[in-house]
Amino acid sequence: MSELDFKRDAQGFFPPATYAAIGDGRSTALVAPDGSIDWWCVPCLDAPPLFDRLLDAPDGGRFSVSPRALLAVERRYRDGSNVLETLCRTETGTARITESINSGPAGKLPWVELARRIETLAGEVQFDVCFQPGTHAGTSSPWSSQTPNGRVFYVDRLMIMCRLPGQALIHALTDRGLHAELIVRQGQRYTLALLAAEGEALPVPPIEDIDRRIDRSDREWREWSDELTYEGRYRELVVRSALSLKFLWYSATGGIVAAVTTSLPEQIGGTSNWDYRYAWVRDAAYTIKAFMRVGATADAKAAFSWLMRTIRAHGPGLRPCYTLSGGRVPQEREVDLPGYEDSKPVRAGNTATDQVQLCLYGDVFEMVWRFTESGHVLDLDTAAQLYQLANDCANGWQQKDSGFWELKDPQHYTISKIECWLALNRACALASQGHLPDTMLERWQREQQRILQWIDDHCWNEKLQAYTLHPDTPDLDASLVLSARFGFGDVRRERLIATRDAVRKHLEARDGMLYRRTASRKTEGTFIACSFWLVEAYGLLGEQEEATRLFEQLVEQLHGDLGLLSEMFDTKKRQSLGNFPQGLSHLALIHAAFSTSGQ
Repeated sequence: MSELDFKRDAQGFFPPATYAAIGDGRSTALVAPDGSIDWWCVPCLDAPPLFDRLLDAPDGGRFSVSPRALLAVERRYRDGSNVLETLCRTETGTARITESINSGPAGKLPWVELARRIETLAGEVQFDVCFQPGTHAGTSSPWSSQTPNGRVFYVDRLMIMCRLPGQALIHALTDRGLHAELIVRQGQRYTLALLAAEGEALPVPPIEDIDRRIDRSDREWREWSDELTYEGRYRELVVRSALSLKFLWYSATGGIVAAVTTSLPEQIGGTSNWDYRYAWVRDAAYTIKAFMRVGATADAKAAFSWLMRTIRAHGPGLRPCYTLSGGRVPQEREVDLPGYEDSKPVRAGNTATDQVQLCLYGDVFEMVWRFTESGHVLDLDTAAQLYQLANDCANGWQQKDSGFWELKDPQHYTISKIECWLALNRACALASQGHLPDTMLERWQREQQRILQWIDDHCWNEKLQAYTLHPDTPDLDASLVLSARFGFGDVRRERLIATRDAVRKHLEARDGMLYRRTASRKTEGTFIACSFWLVEAYGLLGEQEEATRLFEQLVEQLHGDLGLLSEMFDTKKRQSLGNFPQGLSHLALIHAAFSTSGQ
């Protein structure tokens, strides 16, 4: 454990990366250092937030359990677990808060159960308790009702019960929530809980059962992480990132969101504030590969089947992102909230849903190839689907698209062409091995060579000695270093090494931290995943010593007290930016750890 700053800034905000996360495979809550849960979308990750103080510090919804006269805060996750422990030292005593969104003996509970256990270890500690449901950005007015079995709060179709111990002194109880205080003396232990259900009956279990499920949930997390097969020198880091990816996991379908939050800015005060609470094909494919590499086979298979089934349902072709239930992502709209540090607009939905992104072909086929290389078998429907996607790629690779970074200006982006080459390369391998029909194998092979020649003829910049963002610009693109993972070094090794070196020379801010592309220097922080992709590019191209040095340097400056990673990092102000926790950052760390030993 290490002490952290528990005081909000003048506007009432904490840096996003100082939040802890707790989750149950359906929803994830973010807990501030001062004991306030400031973000929680219930009952699932892409639902409207019940608590939104993260984007509305003065008035947003929250559930705070805050010690008075606080002097110091330390926290940690239990080993191999996503159960959170926070040690609070005050002027009058020391207490420990243990927090979990609980699971049950048969897996996920049929209701949502957030539990907060308080134990005082020395002296006595007085806690202020505030439960204030949000308004779904002014679209729903919370109200409450006293039922024969307890008071229930309603926000639209969501029903919530706040369970407090009988020793709590309630000062205010209205439709807008409650305020109470609780004194916990040495040796005493109390559990507070929120129970929630949407559009269905709400069970009210005894508080003793809720308390026991904290430790049951901890055991289940540890059983999951104990079975992970990575045994390299960075096991603790890899396991923690794998556990962090579980915060983005929606067990009901197998969908994986890009991040827990929406609208955390890429630059404070800027307008690049996006909603990441959906399943991007790219992020899901990379996460599936990461799960397979660390031995989380059940998670990988569930996500794999969901992704292929969802793509098939919305075919022909590929859409960049889907909802967790497998539907289309809603069109982007602005939400009437102040925004983090007044960074507006706050957004729900995402315009990427209608973009053409040719690079997705490579993401899907690389995922499928690694799935079969791990010894798994494709079903007939998926094989037929992949056969058609390979033909679509062979037919359509010459068109312009929005590229890896979802840019508004359609171009012949180099990484998109490389990923189309990758898709046909993997399709040929799958067909040669008997996983796919081979009737178009020769055509795919010829088209693969045409793509490679096109990349050489149009995307290489002789002056820069690098592949550029697209043929009509000298701008560089850090995503190109991912080509090392794609096997592009097998066919263009010297040019890929030169591109890697140029990217580092021109896009590095400091200590291995890379901007996404040349134009990003003025508009956002460095992109954490790109920095770990640079590690991969060194490790997979035979320079494991430099890969290891860079990897350890990145972890030291980014990992924080809990190991949760955001999307971006401002190297000058030393603060995280963008949505949080960010799946792409964590899975990039996992792949980078493997690459330090050349894997």
